[in-house]
Amino acid sequence: MTGVRIRLLRDDDWPMVIAAEERAYAASGLCEGGEALKSRHRASPGTCFVLEHAGGFGGYLLALPYPLFGCPDLGLTESGNGARTGNLHTHDVVIAEELRGRGLAPRMMCHLHDTARAAGCRTVSLVAVLGAQAVWAPLGYRERPDVELPASYGAEAVYMVKPLEPAVTDPAPGPSLGAGVG
Repeated sequence: MTGVRIRLLRDDDWPMVIAAEERAYAASGLCEGGEALKSRHRASPGTCFVLEHAGGFGGYLLALPYPLFGCPDLGLTESGNGARTGNLHTHDVVIAEELRGRGLAPRMMCHLHDTARAAGCRTVSLVAVLGAQAVWAPLGYRERPDVELPASYGAEAVYMVKPLEPAVTDPAPGPSLGAGVG
């Protein structure tokens, strides 16, 4: 899709991010509000992105380092400890209503996967809500029903994890892959 750009979230994006989050989650009771969302961004501004479409706001993605099998509680703000882990947790992805069904959420996730690899992460996790497991499974995310989630996500939420392959780089000069080891 042309006219689409993914960039880092900026302070002037917050009114649109907060409005999109409210439209996406208010009816289900999963709306966090602006202060909680901003705390996720403060914890890791380099892993929070906005989708621009035709020069306008098309959605957002918030992610932060979080221990594997853990996730933020929707009712709490982040303390901002910035602890490095081998896992990047995708906290929220919202695509504008008029752009849904065009593969933009997977496109944003692929951008996040590249970001996570570059940071040395071995996994990316998320909590699938409102039946979104069907969106994430084709991208390699696997359900982990054994992971206990905060009650704020609701009874139907499912923790999911994707192992990351190492980034493909040019091989260093040396023996060919077909060479035997002696």
